[in-house]
Amino acid sequence: MLTSVNNPRVKDVVRLRNRRHRERERRFVIEGHRELAYAIDAGFPVSALYHCPEFHADRGEADLVRRFAATGTTCDETSADVFRKMSYRRTPDGLLGVAEAPTLTLDALPDASEASEALWLVAVGIEKPGNLGAMLRSLDAAGGTGLLIADAVADVFNPNAVRASVGAVFGLPIATASGDAVRVWLERRGIPLLAASPQAETIYTEATLTGPVALAVGSEHRGLGENWLASAQTVSIPMAGRVDSVNAATAAALLLFEARRQRGGRSRESEGSP
Repeated sequence: MLTSVNNPRVKDVVRLRNRRHRERERRFVIEGHRELAYAIDAGFPVSALYHCPEFHADRGEADLVRRFAATGTTCDETSADVFRKMSYRRTPDGLLGVAEAPTLTLDALPDASEASEALWLVAVGIEKPGNLGAMLRSLDAAGGTGLLIADAVADVFNPNAVRASVGAVFGLPIATASGDAVRVWLERRGIPLLAASPQAETIYTEATLTGPVALAVGSEHRGLGENWLASAQTVSIPMAGRVDSVNAATAAALLLFEARRQRGGRSRESEGSP
């Protein structure tokens, strides 16, 4: 059992809250029963697991620890003080893993990226990790193909992003690249780009979202730049209030579920997505 908050392994977990340390080490933290369950179900490799029975809520935590141990993951029990030190959450549930960050390049995307009904979400310059995670959650729920992060600001492996994704970050193809590289990648594959813009005349429900399509949503403060709007069909989301915009993750969810509605609510398997 790990009982000292000064243990080097404990300090390493704490340092992984820092983005520079995560990027340098190419590792990140997965905290929580639900998130870790999604990770192991998706076959996502977790190198180390820390657990503290004192915080367990009888939701199958012990069984999950055994599952990870069976895959070769190093599993260590900790004291309550040590787990509190490592935990990112105010009310931890006693499960925390450390995983290697996968390669998130466009070249590493799976063949399903070219499926006949591929549905991509393009997150452009998103600043808030929670919004990025929420976008992944909606993308998964809508049966989308994957996420392209253009001109990344928020880190998809930030603890808030991982938590907001509720584990969707482990089961969807993700790539990060410059905006220019993403647009070229889509163009070469013949995937039309549709962009959300408050100034667009076409309402999003009137656009054709069947067949392969990439839905672009801009940052919380700046929206999408002219280079995106010039290369895409633009659509707007009608608003009846005095506020002229919605949260970026909300805009993404509206577009994604309209695409799902137009596709007849078909499952991910019938759309050819992973």
